[in-house]
Amino acid sequence: MVRILPLTCALALAGCATTTPPPVASGGCNHAALARFTGQKASAESGAALLRESGARTLRWGGPGMAMTMDFRPDRLTVSYDAAMVITAARCG
Repeated sequence: MVRILPLTCALALAGCATTTPPPVASGGCNHAALARFTGQKASAESGAALLRESGARTLRWGGPGMAMTMDFRPDRLTVSYDAAMVITAARCG
C-alpha cells in the first residue's frame, strides 16, 4: 500500500502535463492573396486554387448556418460560402 501511493500520485500528475503543438512547416497559411476569390463559385477547383495561393495544409469549407470549431490552426484555411455557393470569405485559421 505504501508503494502504491507514490505511483498513483505520479500518474495523476502526469495526466496534468501539457504538451506543445508541433511546429507548422512552411510558415502555415498566408491570407494575403485570398481576397480575389471572394465572389467566385465554391468548387473543388477554387478550393485547390485557394490552397495553392495560401500555402495552407488543410481546407475547411463553411456553408450557411454550419457549426464550426473556434480553434485556431495556423496551417488551415477556412472558406465560407453562401446558399448560392459563392465564396464570401477566406481566412487562415
